[in-house]
Amino acid sequence: MLEIFTGDDRVRAMQEIVKILGKDHETIDAADLTPSDLPTIFQGASLLASTRNILIRDFTTNKAVYAELPKYLGTPHHIILLESKLDKRSATYKEIKDQVIVREFKLPENTNFTIVFDIYRTAKRDGVKAVKMLETIKSTEDPIKFTGLLVSQAIKDFSANPQGTRERRILSDLAKMDLEQKTTGIDPWLLVESFLLRISRR
Repeated sequence: MLEIFTGDDRVRAMQEIVKILGKDHETIDAADLTPSDLPTIFQGASLLASTRNILIRDFTTNKAVYAELPKYLGTPHHIILLESKLDKRSATYKEIKDQVIVREFKLPENTNFTIVFDIYRTAKRDGVKAVKMLETIKSTEDPIKFTGLLVSQAIKDFSANPQGTRERRILSDLAKMDLEQKTTGIDPWLLVESFLLRISRR
């Protein structure tokens, strides 16, 4: 089975991927793939199982391999392509769209969308100021969704600079905060404020 997940809510997309493929799925970055790699990925069996669970990131951005995708729609494996953007005007997409499952994960519409990112950017320089900005929208925001927006911005920063130590640390902090929000019983806004105060020191 082949599925394509696209959209800017990568957090929700990854949660769904783990539900479907399991925590121990294979992960492949498509940037360095060539057409000759595809038979092994889409048709090759592992030593432990005849079917495999595979996540491939940004497959459609590699034009050479994406053009070959129609040949592998009958894969026996469960494969999900995770795409930031999906060009629905491309010839390859038009050829496969009726034969694959395409799911879009959009961040919720938010009237405070811009200010959330302003708070994130400000926090990277001045945590105290960012917490003051947060006070102006807390009454109309959900802390879990707010955290999701922070994560989406941090992922964009990391994608732009995947070797950056600071970007990695911020993502790690956000993952820890997300878990604490869901498991500790601590006021989620207190955890957000603590993160905003720490981020400038990262």
